[in-house]
Amino acid sequence: MSHFVVIGGGQAGASLVAKLRAEGFDGDVTLLCAEPVGPYQRPPLSKAYLLGDMGIERLMLRADSYYAENRISVRLESPVAAIDPASHEVRLASGEVLHYDKLALTTGSDPRRLPASVGGDLSNVFTVRDLRDADAMAPHFVDGNRVLIIGGGYIGLEAAAVAAKKGLKVTLVEMADRILQRVACPQTSDYVRALHQSHGVDIREGVGLKRLTGTDGKVTGAELTDGTTQEIDFAIVGVGIAPATGLAEAAGLRIENGIWTNEQAQTSDPDIFAAGDCASLTFKGNRIRLESVGNAIDMGELAAVNMLGKTESYAAKPWFWSDQYDLKLQIAGLNAGYDQVVVRAGDGASQSHWYYADGQLIAVDAMNEPRTYMVGKRLIEMGKSPAPEVVSDPATDLKALLKA
Repeated sequence: MSHFVVIGGGQAGASLVAKLRAEGFDGDVTLLCAEPVGPYQRPPLSKAYLLGDMGIERLMLRADSYYAENRISVRLESPVAAIDPASHEVRLASGEVLHYDKLALTTGSDPRRLPASVGGDLSNVFTVRDLRDADAMAPHFVDGNRVLIIGGGYIGLEAAAVAAKKGLKVTLVEMADRILQRVACPQTSDYVRALHQSHGVDIREGVGLKRLTGTDGKVTGAELTDGTTQEIDFAIVGVGIAPATGLAEAAGLRIENGIWTNEQAQTSDPDIFAAGDCASLTFKGNRIRLESVGNAIDMGELAAVNMLGKTESYAAKPWFWSDQYDLKLQIAGLNAGYDQVVVRAGDGASQSHWYYADGQLIAVDAMNEPRTYMVGKRLIEMGKSPAPEVVSDPATDLKALLKA
């Protein structure tokens, strides 16, 4: 009987094993999880879970009974030490060896951490990536505590929103000229910055961390590149993530901005597939990684059907979201290479930002505008590009653009 092994218990891995059974695969399926819990949602860790609005039960992607009923062996606390493609074997850190017929890598990504030379090894310095991280920092989210957040990307901003709502004194530093500079236009940065400042967050752009300082191994302060110092109770580091490619690289698989995959989610080894944050793919002629739930699900399911012998190709449809205070920011498409941004006013303070490149609509940021987001997403997927002046006109019926 065939044995399919999946390494990584995140969204991609959970979607992949479920799809194998949904497609009628009757062989053995093993899902190897490094953590002591089964597959769970990660986005709420920096939002509802950290805020206390979502318990661990609601984080779980599926009930334990689902895996048992579908004969999916979920191995908890089973980190993998090595892969041997030649012998089709996976060696666990415990020394146990598993044979596979097909293997999938859904190893996700790892947060970038501060080096010890700048205080990264002090206690009470956290990243936000897994349940352990969220549980470790949660006790510090108490009214009056002082937190320094390093990095003005979505993770840092979401943590800042939770901290501000909990009554903490929040300082956020971003080394770049503006928050969200890597992923959003200046108009979106302006919108989000104003939102945080209205909640008392001290945002400092063009300012980096020089070093964290501490007493008895515990962080107590920070020296910033603008010459100022901060007294803090804890720090959160949100300076990006790196694809978890160590196992793949050691096994001799091709690495290119992550684990290289072809259009079928197949790696350079025909019996090994990859999906999710760890995998790179070709999108509009460029090799990229899509760090999103949507990609993890879609790519994981594609890998499953192709592990079963199909040759379906992946057509990525990028979408993302971020929750901050009462803001629901929804993003469709990728804005790389944009040369024009059109602002469309919505109801009240809501609005949307439409990105164009050489006259082609490529992405939309929608702030509390779910219907606008859905129209923009469909337009992008359909390859339609309404004129910028049409989009910006508040009299335009956006839904009608889908039929134009």
